[in-house]
Amino acid sequence: MTDERPAPRGMRRFRRAAALLVAATLVATTGSTIPNGSGPGWASPGLVGGGGWPVTGAPLSPAEAPGASYLPGSSVVRLADGRVRLVPFGTETSVLVPPDDPQVTAAVRTDNAWLADGTVPGDGFAERGRYGDRYRDMATRALLDLRLLTRPNGASLASWYGAWRYCWPRDSAFAAAAFTVTGHLTEARRVLRFLARVQHEDGLWAARYRPDGTAVADGRDPQLDSVGWVLWAGWLYRAQTPPGEDLPELWPMVQRAADHLTRSLDTEGLPPPSSDYWERDRGREQDPRRPTLGVVGPVLAGLRAAAALADGYGGGTKAARWRTAADRVSAAVTRQFAPYGYPRSPVRGGLMDTSVTFIAPPFAPSDPSVTTAVADAAGKQALPNGGVLPGERWAGNKLVAWTPETALFGLNAAASGRIDEALGRLDWLTVHRTSLGALPEKIGETGRPAGVAPLGWTASLVVLTLSALKRPLPIPPVG
Repeated sequence: MTDERPAPRGMRRFRRAAALLVAATLVATTGSTIPNGSGPGWASPGLVGGGGWPVTGAPLSPAEAPGASYLPGSSVVRLADGRVRLVPFGTETSVLVPPDDPQVTAAVRTDNAWLADGTVPGDGFAERGRYGDRYRDMATRALLDLRLLTRPNGASLASWYGAWRYCWPRDSAFAAAAFTVTGHLTEARRVLRFLARVQHEDGLWAARYRPDGTAVADGRDPQLDSVGWVLWAGWLYRAQTPPGEDLPELWPMVQRAADHLTRSLDTEGLPPPSSDYWERDRGREQDPRRPTLGVVGPVLAGLRAAAALADGYGGGTKAARWRTAADRVSAAVTRQFAPYGYPRSPVRGGLMDTSVTFIAPPFAPSDPSVTTAVADAAGKQALPNGGVLPGERWAGNKLVAWTPETALFGLNAAASGRIDEALGRLDWLTVHRTSLGALPEKIGETGRPAGVAPLGWTASLVVLTLSALKRPLPIPPVG
């Protein structure tokens, strides 16, 4: 989720004004047109690329979108009049060229080769006799968009547009995971190196970073869920790659992060209250004294992942310490969240939200009571258009579905073996992409994209879901 997540009250008016200023600046300097009826004015049908290094993307103007399409397996766009838009090698601005321009062939060949270096998880299911390769186009586009959103220095951006053109460690962790499971290890390492480089000495990360790696000082405190997600992504990378692909920066980063989480636990075994993926002031939660499940779930997954990593690095003392910390968090979840059905805040009548999937596969072993809670949350958050709201009794627009949350339910279904449910989520996502096939942040009541596109987090989750359908994703070991 991005800057439209609920924010501290003291910041919301400022951000609204800043977003409008950014939009006005973009229109004035690039000649972009704001699409009507597609959200608050920062939608795009997708990114244009060029296949060269440094890999970069530029938005396609909505005015050029009718009749436009990507050349197969690439980020090169053929317009309705036959001309081709691409980003030439070594630049960051797209240009129009005739279809027989040699740059077109070179760019398409480079994108095709990059995809072939790994796997595209939307295909290869035909042998299971049910769904063939009908998700290949969505998987291809998601991977290519993640590549365009990942800067040469490893900063994986939420999206291309002003208020989204930042790197959230949370979102970056999922991008690294998506690159890992598809075998695009150069990109996975690049993202993890960036995260190691910008990590604070105390093990934390800022809420978000500019593309150049400088932290954004906007009043947001560090968000503890991101620490857990980065640990999980680091463990997934190590678990899925051969020893020759080791990353020297990984182990020091893991030690700092896991040590911080271990020290942060209170006598109950819970981390301190913190903003999570909603980016909402913790004072607005049902129980502001305790962390939400959106924090606790990633912290638990992260500590388990760190302990498994320590085993691999020969850090027996660290492994024991972090495993004990994970056991304390797990016991706290059982005591404080389970009696109420795993709501967002551990209180009687606590509201459900998507973070219940964070304590379920592929982030934690399957548990019948959690499975029931996931179904409960999905039902309470469901919208008539087929998507879901971020949480029960969502305070924002109650008619707009969010694609990351929809994809998280799909990922859990795929990782838990509920194939039909996972396919239903994927079907909804694939038919609600932009005209170019990019995955947007939100879908409006009429079924049209209602937010920025592409959104990196959703793209990562779709790749992970499709990968889980093809081959079970590893789960951080318990004990």
